[in-house]
Amino acid sequence: MSGPVLAIELAEAVPHSAIQRLREFLVRSSARFEEDRVGEYDLHIRAESLGITDTAGVDGRRPILVSLMGPGIGDEVIFEAEHADEADQEPLTRFTPTYAVDVIAFCNSPVDHAVTALLTAAIMDVIGGVAHAELQEDQVPIVVGLPGIVATTTDPSPAVYGSAEFLRAWSAQPGFRLLK
Repeated sequence: MSGPVLAIELAEAVPHSAIQRLREFLVRSSARFEEDRVGEYDLHIRAESLGITDTAGVDGRRPILVSLMGPGIGDEVIFEAEHADEADQEPLTRFTPTYAVDVIAFCNSPVDHAVTALLTAAIMDVIGGVAHAELQEDQVPIVVGLPGIVATTTDPSPAVYGSAEFLRAWSAQPGFRLLK
């Protein structure tokens, strides 16, 4: 079963030194770490490494894929396909994304949603960027007043762009769920 996904939009290439710091963080935070290529990591992230202590009875090691993509780093075709259908993001984020990081959970329990959000926030602490999260209509009123929002949109569907602070605040809300 596939789980939630978040994207980090980036204005420019991630420096090699930041990729190395990201790799080191992921190694420390994972029970299993495989580097498929520079910038693409297949992990079993330990929920407790992100401050999650209540895993609701599921194993705290969660399967996650972290994939940096864009020109010269990899998955360029996926990056282009993911951004082809989107409206111009510059008015929302104040830049046109040229790179992105996808954080993809492979399970769909509530802890996977929290792990995805908090791991994305931790990655943003290392490399920067703006998180892009799709929303359900009923989630819009929940996120509107949270700190760290860069922009919201309803075209073509509800979405929010926010900082790591936003992701942490949102994931702390009762009943928090990401879209798949």
